[in-house]
Amino acid sequence: MTNEEMKYEEPEIIYIPDDEGNEEEFEVIMKFEMDDSDKKYMMVVPLISDNEEEDEVYAFRYEEDGDDLKLYTIEDEEEWNIVEETFNTLLGEMEDQD
Repeated sequence: MTNEEMKYEEPEIIYIPDDEGNEEEFEVIMKFEMDDSDKKYMMVVPLISDNEEEDEVYAFRYEEDGDDLKLYTIEDEEEWNIVEETFNTLLGEMEDQD
């Protein structure tokens, strides 16, 4: 097995209903927890995108209850800013490793 094959992992796919109840597929690109709280966050991108040049990244706070996954939108601006900053920092660290 080559290093390239070892790096590849099966993407985690989740289904999120839209406003009309249709389930859309999203790939989880990152999960992280905040150091000063027990809150967990995930960043996802749609698998099917109308704009193929730039995928929009969505952030959710989530809770796991066994096999159930509960997603919560981040409505607090201060919380959003912290999540965005953490995501950008982690993304920068990942790019530095490549």
